[in-house]
Amino acid sequence: MTTPRFVGNDAGPSGLPGLAEPVERVGGGWVARVTLAGLGVWAGFFGPIQVLLAQQAELVAPGDKEFVFGLVTGLGSAVSVVANPLFGALSDRTTSRFGRRVPWVLGGALVGAAALLVLAVADSVAVMVLGWCLAQAALNAMYAALTATVPDLVPVRQRGVVGGWVAVSQTLGIVGGVGVATLTGGVRAGYVATAAAVVVLTLPYLLRSLDVPLPASLRPLWNLRDFVRGFWVSPRRHPDFAWAWLTRFLVNLGNSLGTLLLYFYLDDAVGHDDPEAGVFVLTVVYAVFIVASTVVFGQWSDRLRRRKVFVIAAGLVTGAAALTLALFPTWTGALVGACVLGVGYGVYLSVDFALCTEVLPAAASRARDLGVINVANALPQVFAPFLGALLITSAGGYVSLYVTAAVACVLGSVLVTRIKSVA
Repeated sequence: MTTPRFVGNDAGPSGLPGLAEPVERVGGGWVARVTLAGLGVWAGFFGPIQVLLAQQAELVAPGDKEFVFGLVTGLGSAVSVVANPLFGALSDRTTSRFGRRVPWVLGGALVGAAALLVLAVADSVAVMVLGWCLAQAALNAMYAALTATVPDLVPVRQRGVVGGWVAVSQTLGIVGGVGVATLTGGVRAGYVATAAAVVVLTLPYLLRSLDVPLPASLRPLWNLRDFVRGFWVSPRRHPDFAWAWLTRFLVNLGNSLGTLLLYFYLDDAVGHDDPEAGVFVLTVVYAVFIVASTVVFGQWSDRLRRRKVFVIAAGLVTGAAALTLALFPTWTGALVGACVLGVGYGVYLSVDFALCTEVLPAAASRARDLGVINVANALPQVFAPFLGALLITSAGGYVSLYVTAAVACVLGSVLVTRIKSVA
């Protein structure tokens, strides 16, 4: 097994594994293992969200299925906002001989799979809520630890391409999770298959993680007040981190507005005969263009050693896609918009992730701080449906919806110029 090499930085003594800056490129095998584990995480998230929870809500409460689905997924989203930075902070403080991240990846996968099995036998709203909240907590613990392995082990000059593969795992995991949930036949079988996918896809990473143990002598002392206060990253002391958070929030808000209400857009504005099938086609097109663009542009970003120009271009492209949907409410316009949105968001996912890893305040709290960044991914998914519904019903319809999405994307791309420490 290859041992990663490190150089010292301001977060720890020179050459100290785990806290110092990695300098040796990671191999393709490690990238593949992390990508597979990411596939498992995202399949665990989106198989239930996109298919199984809705079907189960209809079985458990056929007269109130929309309310039950919203209740379960809403409470799960609230858990995810807290769980990601929380478990990230706990992994930062872990001194297991297997490494800081492996125990949380293993525990997250096993508890997440167990929670999905609880959902497989859930026959009441209360058990659905319990099972899904537990699944969200466990899978977010796993995701927080996995994400932190990139700044732990990947040198800056390779983070664009690795960020691209992280984005590929997210996109393919969503599609694969929906496929597994749909094709297995029945809610119970879907949950069992999804639980198995989470565990099986994580095994290769667990067997050869390259995770570096943190010496016990460097474990931070436990002080609850300081631990809680650590989740607030001062914009005054760390302005680049604050700008990275805000720009990520804005672009993800624009993307969420552009994608979450597609069914109603196709039904009401486009007049599509089968909006459900239309959403599936647009989702596949969107995913294909994300996968096609993310690794290529991430690698290009690494070669040029520049991030901001790619993030700016990605925001402008996603804004253009939203304007296409606003100005051309036709099936052809929707297809073009899905292609353009996929390209723009694919570039954004890989390069902005690399940028975020370069503005983290301290190496000792990488997972916690990336968890705070990940809140900027989760919050737009909570706000977008309500903001979108308000725009559609009270502020100009779908034109205002997609114009707002375009403005959010463009504003997010422009404000990235305020980040000073990254080229």
